[in-house]
Amino acid sequence: MKKILAMLLALVMVLALVACGDESTPATDAPAVNNDTPATEAPADEDPAPEGGNLVGVAMPTKDLQRWNQDGENMKAQLEAAGYTVDLQYAANDITTQVSQIENMIANGCEVLVIASIDGEALGTVLDQAKAANIPVIAYDRLIMNSDAVSYYATFDNWDVGVKQGEYIVEALDLANAAEGTTYNIEFITGDPGDNNINFFFDGAISVLQEYLDSGVLVCPSGQTEKQTVATANWATDAAQARFENILASYYADGTQLDVVLASNDSTALGVANALASSYTGNYPILTGQDCDVANAINLANGAQSMSVFKDTRDLAAKTVEMVDALMKGSEPPVNDTETYDNGTGIIPSYLCEPVVCTADNIQEILIDSGYYTADQLAG
Repeated sequence: MKKILAMLLALVMVLALVACGDESTPATDAPAVNNDTPATEAPADEDPAPEGGNLVGVAMPTKDLQRWNQDGENMKAQLEAAGYTVDLQYAANDITTQVSQIENMIANGCEVLVIASIDGEALGTVLDQAKAANIPVIAYDRLIMNSDAVSYYATFDNWDVGVKQGEYIVEALDLANAAEGTTYNIEFITGDPGDNNINFFFDGAISVLQEYLDSGVLVCPSGQTEKQTVATANWATDAAQARFENILASYYADGTQLDVVLASNDSTALGVANALASSYTGNYPILTGQDCDVANAINLANGAQSMSVFKDTRDLAAKTVEMVDALMKGSEPPVNDTETYDNGTGIIPSYLCEPVVCTADNIQEILIDSGYYTADQLAG
């Protein structure tokens, strides 16, 4: 009997050990549960992330100007819709900050960099890092100078922006038919001297206006006609206003009529408009601009600004996304200009979007009907 009890006890112990083993070891023919599925994996009904990389760095200069907020958000939304992860950074118009942000983008594994530079001359060293890491660089709206790391350039036809501003002035004053001895007083203001675009904006406009300056039909009472003299650091509205308050006090306080102001963009045009509102008593001059910022669009509607050149940032963002997508997939990005933009190391293949003149006459169609703004935003 004792032998039988001993055998039964041993059998129970063996069964207990087998049972313990089953709790810790799954059956070899059971399907394993995959707990390593990445959190960013696209759902079955969405397109998967593009092959060859997923992280895109987007460096914008500042949030202080409305247009850069729009550019950055449009870019981020469209890149994310295309399946990419976006590192969007604004640098508060501080070059050191922008350099640091780009360094971090490179270190964090961004596959493509899209950069709207604060100073087109100041990024050479950090872009050398991008080149060493084989990261393509798309200069966005502002051409980055003297760096062979720049692969492509996405912008608007910036020369045409200036030409359109000049042509508007010629047509508005009917300069081509001005009677002998007729003169109109003009003042000039452009943007940041570190932004290569001022060369296209300002020179494009002057290419139209020069013959009238030479003939004396257009006269600049302040004598401030050189590009560097009329530049505005950071395109800042307050700096533009301060300069024009001084011009008005120095050259127009005696009742001299100011007929036209060539302002290269809306932030400087807004400064001019503010100065005029505070201290000018003559007939309101023709005032140009660019970007169709909300405050300026309101000024267009109420007659405080004559025109602005509309650059639909949705279009530029969409084209830039196409370029990023092509680079990610190893194909050639779309370009439509291989002659114009030399950054000092050679011609940069570019895509130029088309600018459009916006005035009080077509503001409804251009800005509201297109969905760029709502009527409430421009109600003023």
